[in-house]
Amino acid sequence: MAAGLYLIGIGPGGIAGMTREAISVAKSADIRRYEAYTALWEEGAIAELEEEIGEIVRVMRPEIEEPDGLFRLATTSKVAILVVGDPLQATTHVDLQLRAIEAGVACHIVHGISITGIVTGAVGLSNYRFGRQTTLTYPYGGWVATSPLEVIALNRSQGLHTLVLLDLDPTGAGVGEQKPMQPLDAAEAFRTMASKLEAEVKHMPLDSTLERLKAESAREICEDIELLPVVLCTDMGTPDQRVLSCSVSTLGDAQEGRLHCLIIPANTSEIENEALQRWSK
Repeated sequence: MAAGLYLIGIGPGGIAGMTREAISVAKSADIRRYEAYTALWEEGAIAELEEEIGEIVRVMRPEIEEPDGLFRLATTSKVAILVVGDPLQATTHVDLQLRAIEAGVACHIVHGISITGIVTGAVGLSNYRFGRQTTLTYPYGGWVATSPLEVIALNRSQGLHTLVLLDLDPTGAGVGEQKPMQPLDAAEAFRTMASKLEAEVKHMPLDSTLERLKAESAREICEDIELLPVVLCTDMGTPDQRVLSCSVSTLGDAQEGRLHCLIIPANTSEIENEALQRWSK
């Protein structure tokens, strides 16, 4: 290994889910930084990893999005950035890679197991039938984004399932004090989005076929948001993994966990439907 920046995917939630290459490169690094704002491991798992590879220092959004300090270190040292899942899943890390190249800093990638590669097969839905994914965010400063519900609605109108990632940071600042969104938070977010989107549908443009499809799909999903089917995926890829098939009306009653994501299924095939029935209460 030569001096440079090493973006290392550490998998979904524990050292057992890391590749041999990831462990080897991380152990060989001179400096290790754990990026802890786009996704999280539980603290015990981080401690176990630190025992295996050496000292790890947590960094948050400012250090990653303003990386001059990291680049200076990487000119003379091997700097490992440990990223939960795959290191290039988030746009943030792709931007870091591009900025490193522009700054003349060697940037190496060690891929890892990502939630997008785990969750579809684990639940039993066809990977070929997933549309655009989205992220359910906290209402920052009282402002609520309806775009996640619009993405879900348009996917469902085309017979496509939707992977929905859940926010980790109620502040949106990415500097710490994270509180991963729980099922009750997600259920309330769906209701709030539906209420706002229902009021906005009447003002949506209808000048093209796509615009009309967007408006109609948004109207339909808002009509009875409580009945929208949801698959809650909790702590996937870890020993605590759980899956629950329910609806928005009962999502808030689900057991809490460390990290969650959701799948919103569209119409399911016979095999998919049988697979989903395993997760119903």
